[in-house]
Amino acid sequence: MKPEEYSRREIELAGWPITIETYKLGDVYHCTISNVDPGARFARADGLTKEAAEEHAIEKATRYLQQTRRFPTSS
Repeated sequence: MKPEEYSRREIELAGWPITIETYKLGDVYHCTISNVDPGARFARADGLTKEAAEEHAIEKATRYLQQTRRFPTSS
């Protein structure tokens, strides 16, 4: 199988820059969300439609990012 309907975009979610990648394998859409800077993938979801896969992955990512503590940095 080859991935079809591949898309990639960068947005800000819960104050963090993220990358959303979505593609279709067979009849299932797969979505992965990763951090922009280190590129660490931290949320994934599957769905019967592109929108369903992205919505579920974004819900997971939002929950994870809201739990992440930020520490102030001084220059």
